[in-house]
Amino acid sequence: MLYSLIKPMLFSLDPELAHDLSLGMLQRFHRLLPRRRFADPVRVMGLEFPNRVGLAAGLDKNGDYLDGLARLGFGFIEIGSITPRAQPGNPKPRVFRLARHQSLINRMGFNNAGVDHLLQQVAARRDRDYLLGINIGKNLATPVADALDDYRAVLQRVYTAADYVTINISSPNTPGLRDLQNEDALDALLAGIGETRRALEDEHQLARPLAVKLSPDLDTRALPALAELLQRHTVDGLILTNTTLSRAGVEDEHHAVEAGGLSGAALREQACALLAEFRQALDADFPIVSVGGIDSAQEARRRLDLGASLVQLYTGLIYHGPGLVGRIAAALAQGDGGGAH
Repeated sequence: MLYSLIKPMLFSLDPELAHDLSLGMLQRFHRLLPRRRFADPVRVMGLEFPNRVGLAAGLDKNGDYLDGLARLGFGFIEIGSITPRAQPGNPKPRVFRLARHQSLINRMGFNNAGVDHLLQQVAARRDRDYLLGINIGKNLATPVADALDDYRAVLQRVYTAADYVTINISSPNTPGLRDLQNEDALDALLAGIGETRRALEDEHQLARPLAVKLSPDLDTRALPALAELLQRHTVDGLILTNTTLSRAGVEDEHHAVEAGGLSGAALREQACALLAEFRQALDADFPIVSVGGIDSAQEARRRLDLGASLVQLYTGLIYHGPGLVGRIAAALAQGDGGGAH
């Protein structure tokens, strides 16, 4: 109810300003909010998730808003993408609403305060009732040929701070990054990351699951090879999907011509199609986290029926408000998909 009152004000502002303002207020006044909990435990990637509803990476890049976000009832929160060094991202404006389609276009470009800042934020919040994922990427200035160096450097830094780590090779806003999804490049990247991971496991006597986040714009002919690589390199989970470069179905929106990745309801069918394809290509017990266009309990249930183990929210929160987390988590805990918006 409260969000419906403030949404018009937020939507009158620049989208990135509205994002920073709303999350800043959530963090500042989090102690005044009741802590919502939805018990629906599920074991995925060797971890016990309190419930199946998570926050997708990108909303809280630096871990600055964890206290406020924790009040909303998430079973897990993924922060990042984080890079070895701080970087400003792309020039503003870089976020655009496609309101008629309840979607967004962003070309943020991995703007973040760097891994040192993120680790300070995480260290201040050791007492968590949710699982924490850290999504990692490469710096813009790092050539794609040297991307492995960045991924290794960040993995080494965040390994003990995260409950799981996501390798993000799917953002459309860092030039050349999606080239790492090509079969040979992905093979080499996962081999190198796997080597670092084994060294970290030995050093810390601690196993941390690794997930890989892929693009919805993949050529479906490549899926069997990609699925085989994920399993051969003992990746623990797959996150589907990042944003799309497609503008199918949103051509009538003024901002559809803007460069960047499209998220929200316009991504829904593309995300579902890729989820179904990968579910067939992967072993039956290989975990998939579904994200992209999930804005109701019915849609979350649909993703589980298509073979996902967990779901993540992002753009749906912007259009339907923070109460969406509880509506979905409660419905999934009850075993149904009712109570949409």
